[in-house]
Amino acid sequence: MYESFYRLSGKPFQLSPDPDFYYESRVHKRAYAYLEYGLYQGEGFIVITGEVGAGKTTVVRNLLAHLDQSKVAAAHLVSTMLDADDLVRSVCAAFGLPTKGIDKGSLLSALEEFLKSIAAKGKRALLIVDEAQNLSPRAIEELRMLSNFQVGDRALLQSFLVGQPELRRIMQHHTMQQLRQRVIASYHLGPLDRDETERYIEHRLKHVGWRGDPKVESEAYDAVFAFTSGIPRRINLVFNRLMLSAFLRDAHSLSSADVEVVAQELKEELGAVMQPDQASVQAAEAGGSRIDEPGVHIGSSDGVGAIENVLDEVGDSSLEGRIARIERTLSALLQMLRKMAHVIEPVARQGSQIRH
Repeated sequence: MYESFYRLSGKPFQLSPDPDFYYESRVHKRAYAYLEYGLYQGEGFIVITGEVGAGKTTVVRNLLAHLDQSKVAAAHLVSTMLDADDLVRSVCAAFGLPTKGIDKGSLLSALEEFLKSIAAKGKRALLIVDEAQNLSPRAIEELRMLSNFQVGDRALLQSFLVGQPELRRIMQHHTMQQLRQRVIASYHLGPLDRDETERYIEHRLKHVGWRGDPKVESEAYDAVFAFTSGIPRRINLVFNRLMLSAFLRDAHSLSSADVEVVAQELKEELGAVMQPDQASVQAAEAGGSRIDEPGVHIGSSDGVGAIENVLDEVGDSSLEGRIARIERTLSALLQMLRKMAHVIEPVARQGSQIRH
């Protein structure tokens, strides 16, 4: 809506993950390095966690975009509200295997044969499970069992588990001991710090041709960081609304006062969804996430309290849907005002002529 006004080539602050806008912050670079480390190992599990909107899926999609498909056959499983039987079916489907009307035993046999055929071609099979905190305990155990597929001493399937902080708490349970023993590395993706928040915003703006219009005051970046705690999706949400508001006012600069107005509007509309959680605030002030060194490191309590945040209960589509509805309403209102202006202006001119 505001893109043409500021001469931008596209929408800079969409809520849905887009590898084209990938910004390699310090924490995202580290998370990406852990995924690459896992690929190099070629076996076991890599666990990546982070708050809602921290950029986990964006990192994963960036990895997928740069995979050498001649060496790695990758499947990305996103819908994870699954039990054990459904998981096997979904994994087969993700690798392109037929599943309709086939029982679980036959599916497992077909998957094993497929993985062997991949290995015979000199390739490795990689399964990326997004939103892994939604898996049932039986489904997680099924994943561990799939990792047992081998040819000689070579594992046929490697898995990356990506999820919200709750995933770490789940894996602390005593029933997850065997899986924990197969986790070769874990990393918690923390928020951006204040300077990275500014660079992140400018990176997205420049990607669509921003040339300094609107001008963003330094204090505005401070206010955005304070309100969002450096969580990328929250930054997108705030800055998208901020630029829309500026467009409706024909403004060409953004101040901290403008951010405060938008922040208050979002608090009233979305309530606790936009309240910064204390764990994110502390991590951002400390300069990002504590870094887990390679090895099994599951069980830290950092950030676990953040899973109680209402944001964890509101899906991407819900937030994006609300923003889309708000934009449509504002767009309709703007069009109505413009039509009214076309009607009022001639009438006002005629009245002026009569008075003279």
